[in-house]
Amino acid sequence: MSTREGSLEAPRRHPVAWRQADYYDDASLYCELERVFDICHGCRRCVNLCNAFPTLFDLVDNGPTGEVDGVDKRHFMQVVDQCYLCDLCFMTKCPYVPPHEWNVDFPHLMLRAKAVKFRKGEARLRDRILTSTDALGKLAAIPIVAQTVNAANRNPLARAALQSVLGVDKRRELPPYTPRRFRSTAAANTAGEVRNGERTPGKVAIFATCYINYNEPGIGHDLVAILTHNAIPSVLAPQEACCGMPRLELGDLEGVQRLKDANIPVLAELARAGYAILAAIPSCALMFKQELPLIFPEDADVRVVADAIFDPFEYLVLRHRDGLLNTDFKTPLGKVAYHIPCHGRVQNIGQKTRELLELIPGTEVTTIERCSGHDGTWGVKEEYFEQSMRIGRPVFRQMAQAGTDYISSDCPIAGRHIMQGIRDAGTKTDAEKAHPLTLLRRAYGL
Repeated sequence: MSTREGSLEAPRRHPVAWRQADYYDDASLYCELERVFDICHGCRRCVNLCNAFPTLFDLVDNGPTGEVDGVDKRHFMQVVDQCYLCDLCFMTKCPYVPPHEWNVDFPHLMLRAKAVKFRKGEARLRDRILTSTDALGKLAAIPIVAQTVNAANRNPLARAALQSVLGVDKRRELPPYTPRRFRSTAAANTAGEVRNGERTPGKVAIFATCYINYNEPGIGHDLVAILTHNAIPSVLAPQEACCGMPRLELGDLEGVQRLKDANIPVLAELARAGYAILAAIPSCALMFKQELPLIFPEDADVRVVADAIFDPFEYLVLRHRDGLLNTDFKTPLGKVAYHIPCHGRVQNIGQKTRELLELIPGTEVTTIERCSGHDGTWGVKEEYFEQSMRIGRPVFRQMAQAGTDYISSDCPIAGRHIMQGIRDAGTKTDAEKAHPLTLLRRAYGL
């Protein structure tokens, strides 16, 4: 029987077998890397997605045989190090994902290789620090510490020292830390009638995320204001830890479990009480929706939370379809250049942010559906900064078109990266960077 080219069926992922001893066996891992790399070499459809695939193809093309069998297996980890688990190859490009018989899941194979490296103790101190988002945030958001850290991040000498010690590229513009955390200042609206829709629960629990808590609390306040304007009662999750995505990207699956054990019982209780859970950072929503259910398939609470978690614009558009969203917009936004982050695209929810922004009269949305090249911590690192900026150049060019009023992305880190790329290219723009929730709040006139 001949092998099918591609599949007409939807991609279907298998649970991550990270608790099995074979998962960490070098021989088994390298055998699977060679098998999948050989399929990728024969296909090459993903060459333009990220730097993992060009790295692989260069290794093959420069080898003695021109095939994967000519590549020294010691070099396989060069490919692994270039993958930041955006998932776009699996969700948008690869014709051989399961249920295809070749069973290619490139991102989760890279995750396995990262987990093997982490278990061997090969993760750098820099990477362990950068992925400890709660510890960094709690320290850096102390008022006097926040002022000191923010000043140091703008100081060339301090940044040169940081690059020398930790390998954080001195050219990367870093987000500031706030001395007033979102959780300590948010005024959620718990009053009001709960109006359930056909597609949406009528009350919301907000999972604030590390970034909104410690870096840009304004995004969280915008979300609260929008929910209040729409008479949707809301609460903050009583407690929360990092969603676990940074630890996943490091390959620290035991660390992911610890964070899951901190978050899931609290969120599951909210979900069972009828709350929609909103996470305004795409990576956090994706972690609860897709990654945790695959890592902990036996955990019923994980599944309950996955079914209750929403991207904010996903929730609001469904609310609109239920006939329960205010559309009393008062302020046109003009021209918005909107970037869809990778971890938003792979949630399989469609372009909900664009759909809602286009409801606003006097608003024209240009959508850029391409990776910006930053990732969570990948583009911060000295060895990947140049590649990060190169991957993002097509996005920078498209976002900087003349006449744009706002540059916006659901991922605030991507938004900062895009603005830096535009400035570094010497392109002049009068456009303002603003998160889509900020834009929606302005359109309401709140």
